[in-house]
Amino acid sequence: MITLLADPGRFDGPEIEVLGEAYRHLFRARRVAVGERLRVVDGQGRARWGEVARVGRSAATVTLGGPAPDAEPAVRVDLLVATLKPERAAWLVEKATEVGVHTLRFVHSARAPRSFGGGTVERLRRVAAAAVEQCGRSRLPEVTGTHEWKEIAALTRGFGVRRVLDTAAADTADRLEPGTASSRETAGIALLVGPEGGWTEEERAALAAGGWRPLGLGPRVLRTETAGVVAVARFLLS
Repeated sequence: MITLLADPGRFDGPEIEVLGEAYRHLFRARRVAVGERLRVVDGQGRARWGEVARVGRSAATVTLGGPAPDAEPAVRVDLLVATLKPERAAWLVEKATEVGVHTLRFVHSARAPRSFGGGTVERLRRVAAAAVEQCGRSRLPEVTGTHEWKEIAALTRGFGVRRVLDTAAADTADRLEPGTASSRETAGIALLVGPEGGWTEEERAALAAGGWRPLGLGPRVLRTETAGVVAVARFLLS
């Protein structure tokens, strides 16, 4: 089933117009035709059925119908990751979006003080938008950064579960218990992934004081972006 990410401001109307890159992808590359059915999502968690009504030379019109499945996880998971090179960050954004992450934030750490260049975050947001349409979910993850280390506490305030991936931690097999998803849905889960050089002792102490529990992923050392995807999947796909 084709998924189209639409402007939230036009999502409640009877129809939407498809222009630009979305038009070229759907109606030129994929050859979607009049009468075909698709899911239209607003990027905020809502989905509606749609049907292609008209296809012109540079625009198409989709008639909107009733609610469609939102294909979203019941639990909110926010992922905070030590800043990566842009190409590795793009891979992480794509895969974490597909798995179901709610928000993805890039943060400084002592061993990864890297900052993004101009336009990098906007490019990562476009990667997330393409992944939303590819995987069929209805929420567009928020992608932000680069955040200072001192911002982590404010960014994760109120979360019911906070876990920090640490190669020094045992494999705790910490995952959602059956029936607990609804109780954690509002508070959410925050996952923090450090750089490949690991956390400093000062960072570990600060995180422990802030209520972060260490989480291991097994005996092998994973790249930062791989660890982030595995961590999100561990909670959302268990």
